[in-house]
Amino acid sequence: MRRPLIAGNWKMNGTKAEAAELLNGIKAGVAGMQRVDVAVCPPFPYLYLAEQLLADSAIAWGSQDVSEHAGGAFTGQISAAMLKDFGCRYAIVGHSERRQFNGESDALVASKYAQAVASGVVPVLCIGESLEERESGKTEEVVARHIDAVLSGSGVEAFGAGIVAYEPVWAIGTGVTATPEQAQEVHAFVRERIAARDKNIAEGLRLLYGGSMKPGNAAELIAQPDIDGGLIGGASLKAADFIAICQAGDDGA
Repeated sequence: MRRPLIAGNWKMNGTKAEAAELLNGIKAGVAGMQRVDVAVCPPFPYLYLAEQLLADSAIAWGSQDVSEHAGGAFTGQISAAMLKDFGCRYAIVGHSERRQFNGESDALVASKYAQAVASGVVPVLCIGESLEERESGKTEEVVARHIDAVLSGSGVEAFGAGIVAYEPVWAIGTGVTATPEQAQEVHAFVRERIAARDKNIAEGLRLLYGGSMKPGNAAELIAQPDIDGGLIGGASLKAADFIAICQAGDDGA
């Protein structure tokens, strides 16, 4: 059985005080949950707060990005080794907002994924199609391209050390959510594509849904056979909402 994971992507939100309040609230709210893994991905400046406030809890923390370089003269970038130094377990790579606004290519995302794995940080690979691509019937083509970039760069073994988050771009921050059936269909496609290379790795790979998962729809989404949790955006900024989603993961495990 794959253990559910609920991970919060805070994006570029919050002050130091707000971050501390949110971390403490989540910590208190999920304390009794035994069957779900919980993680938060604050902005880089607040990772030290996560390290301080969550060190005595079961909650993991991670980053919203990572450099493809191990170190050196790359102003403004953060290496996987630096993240590891702050106790980060996870690093999000290839989020659609970085692909769109920062021009990140599939090859660059694959390099970031490889760098995280090499440093012992678990990459959370974001994949997904735009509304135009879905309406054009290109969902599987786009998702396959995102997956194949990592397969080509690192081999199927790399998926044994990572996580994949399907985030339909048309459902991010829009309030529109893929139906459980739509999400399951893509998750099953991803697992089958990995299984074509290695069935055991595919069976163990956690696939998260990341597209407006909320307390009201989390249980139904997580109940799908190939959905192993969620990468939560807006709802992760409200402790009560995030805790409710974590509870859905705990209940559904």
